Amino acid sequence: MDQDILLEEVDGHHSSRFGLDSTGNELALVSMEPSRSSFTIAGGPTLSNGHSSGFKSNQYPGSSLSSGLKDTDDGFDAYNTVRKGEKRGLAGLQNLGNTCFMNSALQCLVHTPPLVEYFLKDYSDEINTENPLGMHGELALAFGELLRKLWSSGQTAIAPRVFKGKLARFAPQFSGYNQHDSQELLAFLLDGLHEDLNRVKEKPYIELKDAGGRPDEVVAAESWKNHKARNDSVIVDVCQGQYKSTLVCPVCNKISITFDPFMYLSLPLPSTITRTMTVTVFYGDGSGLPMPYTVSVLKNGFCKDLLLALRTACCLKTDENLLLAEVYENKIYRYLEMPLEPLASIKDDEHIVAFRIQKKGMEKTKLVIFHRWQEKKELFGTPLITYLGEDQPSGADIETAVSKVLSPFKRMHSSAKAHIGKGSDFLSDGLDELCSSSDAQSIENAEFEGALSTDLSLRLLLTDDRVMNFKAFKKDTLFEPGKILSVVMDWTDKEQGLYDASYLKDIPEVHKAGFAAKKTRQEAISLSSCLDAFLVEEPLGPDDMWYCPRCKEHRQAVKKLDLWMLPEIIVFHLKRFTYGRYLKNKIDTFVNFPIHNLDLSKYVKNKDGQSYVYELYAISNHYGGLGGGHYTAYAKLIEENRWYHFDDGHVSPVNESDIKTSAAYLLFYKRVNESKMEIGESSYSHSTS
Repeated sequence: MDQDILLEEVDGHHSSRFGLDSTGNELALVSMEPSRSSFTIAGGPTLSNGHSSGFKSNQYPGSSLSSGLKDTDDGFDAYNTVRKGEKRGLAGLQNLGNTCFMNSALQCLVHTPPLVEYFLKDYSDEINTENPLGMHGELALAFGELLRKLWSSGQTAIAPRVFKGKLARFAPQFSGYNQHDSQELLAFLLDGLHEDLNRVKEKPYIELKDAGGRPDEVVAAESWKNHKARNDSVIVDVCQGQYKSTLVCPVCNKISITFDPFMYLSLPLPSTITRTMTVTVFYGDGSGLPMPYTVSVLKNGFCKDLLLALRTACCLKTDENLLLAEVYENKIYRYLEMPLEPLASIKDDEHIVAFRIQKKGMEKTKLVIFHRWQEKKELFGTPLITYLGEDQPSGADIETAVSKVLSPFKRMHSSAKAHIGKGSDFLSDGLDELCSSSDAQSIENAEFEGALSTDLSLRLLLTDDRVMNFKAFKKDTLFEPGKILSVVMDWTDKEQGLYDASYLKDIPEVHKAGFAAKKTRQEAISLSSCLDAFLVEEPLGPDDMWYCPRCKEHRQAVKKLDLWMLPEIIVFHLKRFTYGRYLKNKIDTFVNFPIHNLDLSKYVKNKDGQSYVYELYAISNHYGGLGGGHYTAYAKLIEENRWYHFDDGHVSPVNESDIKTSAAYLLFYKRVNESKMEIGESSYSHSTS
């Protein structure tokens, strides 16, 4: 590829002389691909079969190379005269070895009306050979050459070897013959074509400005102007739109608004599959016994969906809130406080609890109560959570709150009175900052364990969230308000006689595997529901933190996308492939998408009076799973108003009613309120000269 090769013919009877062949003629210099002259590939009046007249004069007379170049690859007669009645745009693409992904994406692109019109004309003046981000025009020339071959008359399949070689140089991951993703190829190809056809030869430096409270219309226009100052090509004109991105800091509520361009929209497929989840609900004020509730939620839902289902199931009052937490090894492992936390992060074998808390008390000091066997020094059961109502809580307030929360667990037959115990297992751990009274007592050496008495009725010790260090306190010990206090309660035989600890120990898992559930099947979803899922606000991932300029720290901000301006050609990528840390999966859900009259007006925030009605004209399909599959394409010939199925080199007509399948992967739409491109004889004036 891209090389000139010297060929010397010998007949086997005479030794050749250097520089001459056996007949005495000079060696022929033969180019192995069409000349890169702009007149040859990008259009011009002197074209005959893809090679300039100057090139023909260099061919060795009588050599078989002249006819050999006219195969279905480099020497295909792409510019022959179109005979009346012959169909165009129906040539297939040969599979070079696992290249069906490329063939599928290419057929969709070469049947995109604005690109067909562009590449069939003379675009040589727009080729950017100086752009360091491109391929010096080679990728655009190779694509233009391939498009002209496919739009010539006849249905002979083309072998896109030259194009594949050029693409591999721009995107090395596509070299070789491994299977790839047609959407990834489309993204790289559009980007490469844009850079090769970028009308901007020297990109200016532009300093980005913050929205600063300015109207969205002003900021959006400024952002688009800055983008066009550095990126201006037919790809931008036809395929690029603009969306509004809003980020909100979860700590300081700083709002950042930016307007960014997009080439395609990757839409998630919302799941309709449900899962049952069991959550044990505790009363934070001790007004009732804990109760497990099993609710049904969307498998791909969020914590807010689980909370909503629980509110209904447990008849939550209007003045109450639920605090979700995961219990692991008898400690609070994490709080599920983010409403948009995915439920996928909660596994079936985990233990989830919820605490009913009065809304008015949640601004006060949170108290976490751990349980420990006195003899074994081992934690057991589920920690309890309540809130202290006092502005500056004391040790007596903590004891009262613990007694109140434990009151539902009292055994009915017990009349045992509260007893005075002695503190045990006191270790210093830097908890002094919580105590504001000099009466707080601390033992730094474990040898003095149990040597100190307290005036509390319950065996309570101050501890940390890891329950590693302990400290005694008295009734008159005062604590700083607003902080989280953690205490551990030591249980002896007397406490076990007074309270029934089984309510704390036997909490069920989120979902117990068994015979129950018959698997629910994913129902069909609509394209509009995919768009809704794409535009819903969601928190950024832990690996995609946003730097908040006000906090001066990286935050897991909440992100919201809105469509601001839509292009003439819009590509929807249905995200059928999901990749987890340990699991890869393909979603075969049927997506019901409109073929005609897709109205996106309600999704566009920029109300400029323009109609955003689109019509489908091409589909890239994927059949099979992740381990192996096959790509095909459906494309509509605008001039015939008829659909065709492109399966590598095989092309066949297909009914419009049959193009909707669960294999649809990339959807190509064109705006219908623009002047429709009618591909007539005049469109091919350059190719038929």
